[in-house]
Amino acid sequence: MKTIYMQEIEYIGYAAGFLTTLAFLPQALKVFRSKKTRDISLLWALFMATGVFLWFCYGYANHSLPMMIANGITFLLILVILVFKLRFK
Repeated sequence: MKTIYMQEIEYIGYAAGFLTTLAFLPQALKVFRSKKTRDISLLWALFMATGVFLWFCYGYANHSLPMMIANGITFLLILVILVFKLRFK
């Protein structure tokens, strides 16, 4: 029974990771297309990138594939925003 319960928890992790990662996609695409980042806080982007990277490390340490996938992709999306923020001030 414990195995089935753990699999259900993993599905919740995948769903949460998918949705929170998907939330960053429209912003990253908008920044990529428009090259405008004036309304995005640099401090927010730095804190988010650092926090998401640390969540990725935490997932790696705990062998949590959903956490690693979601935070790895989210980190890349935030990096796009951060690079454009620094490049197109």
